[in-house]
Amino acid sequence: MADVAAAAGVSVSTVSRALRGLPGVGEEQRRRIEGIAAQLSYVVSPDASRLARGGTGRIAVVLDNVDRWFFGTVLAGIERVLRAADFDVLVYHVDGEEERQRFFADLPARRKVDGVIVVALPAPAHEFARLSLMGVHVVVAGGRMGEFECVRIDDVAAARTAVSHLTGLGHRHVAMLRTRDSGGAVWPTDQARTEGYLEAMAQVGVRPEDPDALLGDQDTPLGGTHPVLTIPFGADHGWAATERLISGPHPPTAIFAHSDEIAFGCLQALRHHGWSVPQDMSVVAIDDHPLSGVMGLTTVAQPVRTQGELAAMAMLGSLGGTPVAGAGGAGGAADHVVATTLVVRGSTGRPREAGAPLGSDG
Repeated sequence: MADVAAAAGVSVSTVSRALRGLPGVGEEQRRRIEGIAAQLSYVVSPDASRLARGGTGRIAVVLDNVDRWFFGTVLAGIERVLRAADFDVLVYHVDGEEERQRFFADLPARRKVDGVIVVALPAPAHEFARLSLMGVHVVVAGGRMGEFECVRIDDVAAARTAVSHLTGLGHRHVAMLRTRDSGGAVWPTDQARTEGYLEAMAQVGVRPEDPDALLGDQDTPLGGTHPVLTIPFGADHGWAATERLISGPHPPTAIFAHSDEIAFGCLQALRHHGWSVPQDMSVVAIDDHPLSGVMGLTTVAQPVRTQGELAAMAMLGSLGGTPVAGAGGAGGAADHVVATTLVVRGSTGRPREAGAPLGSDG
């Protein structure tokens, strides 16, 4: 800036006002200063500008797996809003329990950021409570964590909608596929979706198998006609779980998967083994992944990018901008719940009649 000022024959403060568009500089002089700055390839230092106005101008985003569609889409929504507000984003990728524990133990973003946005982590209370030690505002996207402000869907209601769609078609033998992470932890969103499944089944007088039993082990017998399998995330695990379901003595007539990507594996496994969808087996899930339409999957759509955008807006609101409207959550923290929508496609239909051969339309 001193070089620009010397070349223009003005003070550094005049250059600063001219390049920031502040009053006190004539239009002709402003254009001359901007021209000299362009010739010298000068740009305003973002760090210096941010220090002058207070704060770092950076927001940390902590997420479990940037490779997955959900996390990448939430991150895209966060980044778009923060970039428009002239904030940089520092991404902390904590893939798995070990990296997550290390992050919460060390808090590497401390003193480097103005706020933290956490995207749907399965962290226990003693870990995420450490975020309060950073002394900055925390917003959670895609779920709830303690008493922090959050933007989420109602996972209980979403699951209840998905399963009620099946029971409304006449299904009573409904299996559920829920997920766990690589360390074995069941996520709060999956716990909520399990609750919604149980509520919807109870409404038609059905009590599923014990949802706390980890039935993802290949050596564990499946038992009844509506087992609950807890499996790792991924379409391949959905495929393997479906093979177990259809090879048992009493296969269900429908599958509720906690995510579309699990359901994709279900659909492929069924078709691979000659089962017609939905004549022999119905499949429903939650998400509305971009491939769900291509796969013909009935699902409960959640606005994923919107959750990221609203989380970023909530963070900007905490830093002095316009806050996001929402109901108060536990402990007074704002709880912003966004709506979901059932999208019916070709993967759900009435259950097959007793004795009807597989692959038939009966």
